[in-house]
Amino acid sequence: MKIATWNVNSIRKRMPILVEWLGAHKPDVMCLQETKVQDKDFPELPIRAAGYHATYRGITGFNGVATLTLQEPERIVNGMHGGPDPEDDRILLTVLNGVTIVNTYVPQGFRIDSDKYAFKLEWFRRLREYFDLQLKDASKPAVWAGDINVAPEPIDVYHPDRRVNDVDFHIDARNAFKETLSWGFVDVFRKLHPAAVQYTYWDYFRNALQNNWGWRIDHILATEPLAARCVRCEVDMAPRKADAASDHTIIWAEFAGI
Repeated sequence: MKIATWNVNSIRKRMPILVEWLGAHKPDVMCLQETKVQDKDFPELPIRAAGYHATYRGITGFNGVATLTLQEPERIVNGMHGGPDPEDDRILLTVLNGVTIVNTYVPQGFRIDSDKYAFKLEWFRRLREYFDLQLKDASKPAVWAGDINVAPEPIDVYHPDRRVNDVDFHIDARNAFKETLSWGFVDVFRKLHPAAVQYTYWDYFRNALQNNWGWRIDHILATEPLAARCVRCEVDMAPRKADAASDHTIIWAEFAGI
């Protein structure tokens, strides 16, 4: 099974890149975040033409998640608590071939002295409770993927000594992420590439991409049974270098025998 994730930063703007990537790489699952489109306007037809079933939830202008699958999901859960709630456009659970995939767009947090940052930390606490409720058992195959908005370690961000007060690298956010990760997930990119300096996000300003001033904040995290089967996990730079690119790029993982 091949699983990919991408913060598209507006699915309608990135549709040509998305369709081309799906055709070339044919992932079984593609998790998308920040789709920025309400459900009635979701561009389902070109996705269906590419051979994918689309499950989505979004609102106009910001947030929004979508999970594209080659097969129709066996189960779908919208929102943090299994039904419509304020986080409906940030988390989406699908089950495919017995594997549970949790697609998340974690709040960014704005500033560390803001209510939005406190909300981000609380969101991680709620997410761990969600895993207890929806996944129940870390010995079962599950993936948590998406824009997590945390660079876990100094290797995961440029100039880490200057980023200590940024909401995606502040120690409280990193600890909140690690506490949630400890529910039973493994960072499969770091498992396979323990010393690699590789980012998934570069902003549009100050020639960040050209200077490789980036962040590894998009992750594929797997429970132990799946992590043990992960044979590849790579970051594809091509979508970030394309015309009209998102400021994030695609990370994908392949799991053998599923």
